[in-house]
Amino acid sequence: MEIRVLKYFLTVVREESITKAAEVLHITQPTLSRQLAQMEEDIGIKLFDRGGRKINLTNEGMLLRRRAEEILQLVDKTERELIEQEEHIEGYVNIGCGEIASVGILAELCDSFLKKYPKVKFDIYTATADVIKERIERGVADVGLLLEPIEMERFEFIRMKLRERWCVLMNAKDPLAQKESLSVNELKALPLCLPRRMNIRSELANLFGDDFKALNIVFTSNLTTNAAVIAQKGLAYPVVIEGNISFWDKEKIVSVPLSPKLTATSVLAWKREQPFGLAATKFIEFSKCFLGMDNTYKTSI
Repeated sequence: MEIRVLKYFLTVVREESITKAAEVLHITQPTLSRQLAQMEEDIGIKLFDRGGRKINLTNEGMLLRRRAEEILQLVDKTERELIEQEEHIEGYVNIGCGEIASVGILAELCDSFLKKYPKVKFDIYTATADVIKERIERGVADVGLLLEPIEMERFEFIRMKLRERWCVLMNAKDPLAQKESLSVNELKALPLCLPRRMNIRSELANLFGDDFKALNIVFTSNLTTNAAVIAQKGLAYPVVIEGNISFWDKEKIVSVPLSPKLTATSVLAWKREQPFGLAATKFIEFSKCFLGMDNTYKTSI
């Protein structure tokens, strides 16, 4: 017998009418009648005397009523205990991430997670994807929000649908700050600051083609924030992922998109077959549901 059908049965007993019970349950009277008839057929016992104006129980029906009430009370008690157990989960979730736009999604994820597990704490470590990946492999970080491309053979991950846009940073007073985009040809003559990650440099090399070796690369930097200081001082033009630039002071630093448009994706990743603490385990399970059920994200595990 299904819990749902037991609830139907008790509602009919309480209302003493299939019609009234169907209204309370928000289902049609024929549907409810079929469910009860099917239950009687499955257990091979007559539960109702249907001759009078009211529904009356047989002796077997009265026994089922007592047992059904006990069963549903036990189900309710178990559900409450499980909820209380969930609420008492404590511990830390160690997350590594870069300075990318998908951190906004990560914040929404953490916000929803904390509503369910309010005693869990988060430790956020900011670095490049290569460093975060190494921390995950060493067990220092539980999960990482990584900018692709990156080797993911030993990881499970969820790919974010949000695409990270490449741009050029500069002082807000720079004449180029008024442009809607900057082409590869325009960048050839500028002093540049490029990311330190070699696989990211390879992506940019594909964009610039044969001209990449001739670029005037004055600086390399691992984080966008430090590169922005170089741009604000007018020392070079950092080519970076736009990331969290929208939060910066636009009177000091601006970003201009690359042309042709260049984007990248990011993934929320964790090491395959890695033992995790309870808080991290719950966070990974929650992330799969949170990101997988929303059309904003794409599950790739």
